[in-house]
Amino acid sequence: MFSPDALIASAKRTISLEQDAISSLLARIDDSFVRACELILNCKGRVVVVGMGKSGHIAHKIAATLASTGTPAFFVHPAEASHGDMGMITADDVVLALSNSGTTNEIVTLLPLIKRLGLTLISMTGNPDSTLANAAQVNLDTQVSKEACPLNLAPTSSTTVTLVLGDALAIALLEARGFTPEDFAFSHPGGALGRRLLLKVEHVMHSGDELPAVTRDASLRATLLEMTQKGLGMTLILAPDRTLAGIFTDGDLRRALDKGIDVREANIAELMTHGGKTARPEMLAAEALKIMEDHKISSLPVVNENNQAIGALNMHDLLRAGVM
Repeated sequence: MFSPDALIASAKRTISLEQDAISSLLARIDDSFVRACELILNCKGRVVVVGMGKSGHIAHKIAATLASTGTPAFFVHPAEASHGDMGMITADDVVLALSNSGTTNEIVTLLPLIKRLGLTLISMTGNPDSTLANAAQVNLDTQVSKEACPLNLAPTSSTTVTLVLGDALAIALLEARGFTPEDFAFSHPGGALGRRLLLKVEHVMHSGDELPAVTRDASLRATLLEMTQKGLGMTLILAPDRTLAGIFTDGDLRRALDKGIDVREANIAELMTHGGKTARPEMLAAEALKIMEDHKISSLPVVNENNQAIGALNMHDLLRAGVM
């Protein structure tokens, strides 16, 4: 039975071996890498990533990373490709084939079909003199001196190097395309980043009959009734042309009560907060959140280009929308 020290030593040895394998990859980022990027950037179709076994798992990840960073890509199982899935591949596509040995039967079987279709072929192999590497327009060298496996059999260092090279390829393409955070968000609309980069104030604000608002000549009593009915903890105070004159919040009410104001007689124009921070409907909801956080406020009026009140939102709205 292994001792704790032996287990820790084994883990550190594996990490060191894989770290060394990745470091050795730096010297092989050369003209071949540039050519592979150019072929993909000029591709009118998609990148079809293929691989068997452990390389297949890495191929899945590379395809997913490419697709989420601006390079249309998908994975095709090479064995299934020989039984109908070649129909998923068009003449405009680029095939990215992964094989550590470069002689994987299921991939080598596809080479005549790839050539017949006139497809561009990029390979990632650990043997630059292999059948696959020689058939490709460009080969990306993923060879390692030693697997992390003590038997030097299980794909460990080699799959790590291939994964890292795939990430390097995806990010180089991302930067070459000028891919933006907004572009990334469109690929991840269901994620937190997508919500922060796509959701606008107009999508979450209260408007129309839901908007708490009174005119400047309203009484404090009428204002409190409006606040209670609309449930936002605030009311907008409007001028006759619906421009925003001010805002009245729960905090303003507490301050008024502390001063002994007569709730039945007071006019809201005497008690409201004049001006204040506002949001625009086309603003990102995340920007509105930052305004609230920076100024330690819990709600914002929403105004149009003429400073007319068209909506309102609070922290709870942003929380429900998943922006926070």
